[in-house]
Amino acid sequence: MKDNLTDSSTIVIAPLREIDRQSWNVLASSYKAFYETELPDSKYDEVWIRLLNADGVHGLGAYLQGKLVGITHYLFHSTFWDNDLSCYLQDLYVEETARGHGVARALIEAVARSARERNASKLYWQTRHNNITARALYDKIASHNGFIRYDYKLD
Repeated sequence: MKDNLTDSSTIVIAPLREIDRQSWNVLASSYKAFYETELPDSKYDEVWIRLLNADGVHGLGAYLQGKLVGITHYLFHSTFWDNDLSCYLQDLYVEETARGHGVARALIEAVARSARERNASKLYWQTRHNNITARALYDKIASHNGFIRYDYKLD
């Protein structure tokens, strides 16, 4: 239903609010499903509380015509060699009907503003190599530095 949204639709980016919980749950679980990750409801409860309390993590919502259509979660951390602050954009998801209207770009730009306000020296994120749709945007607004991620299981 992309046709319902016009390019003149105003995208509003704001911190997530308590009333967003149900919509956030749908978007967050869709994001996790995209990355083939299953979580119990209790984990969504825990993350939601952390986001509302800004407990080391931050969350923003993208609203089109008053409806939550996209989310991003990010955090700040220090770097080892320079003792600088970096901003890691951990999650970014836009519902399918809102894609192609600048929502993801607006969310990234809002995180970038937050990073600048905190005097972070870097904003970075990662995605799967085959996430072609997202990478088309990312290649326009950021640079791929060639790193490959490895995960070492600790459990």
